Amino acid sequence: MKPTSVKEFFRILPTKFDAEAAEGLEAVYQFDLSGQEGGQYHLVVLNGACSTREGTHPDPHVTFSMSGEDCLRVLSGQLDGQSVFMSGRLRITGDLGLAMQLKSLFPSVQ
Repeated sequence: MKPTSVKEFFRILPTKFDAEAAEGLEAVYQFDLSGQEGGQYHLVVLNGACSTREGTHPDPHVTFSMSGEDCLRVLSGQLDGQSVFMSGRLRITGDLGLAMQLKSLFPSVQ
C-alpha cells in the first residue's frame, strides 16, 4: 500500500524501520513541510526503536525543510533527495551525517 498523504506516510514509517541499521543510534529528525501536504513531524530513533509524532521536537539533531509534496515523493522513492537538495527545494540544518544516514534506516521504503 502506497501512502497518499504525508500524515499517512509518517504514521506507517515505523513499520519500515531497520533496527539493525540503527544499532547504537540516538537521533531526532525534524521535518518542517510547507504547501498543501505541509505540517511538522519528527522521527525519534532510540534504543533500536523508531517512533514518529506530529509537531516539533524541542531539540532535533537534523531538520529537513521542504514542501510536503516533495517530502512524500522523496520518502516513497519517486524523487531523489540529493537532486531536491541540489535544486534548493530542500534545506538541511544540523547533523548532515545523520541526514545522509536516514535512508539506510528505512531500506524497504520505495
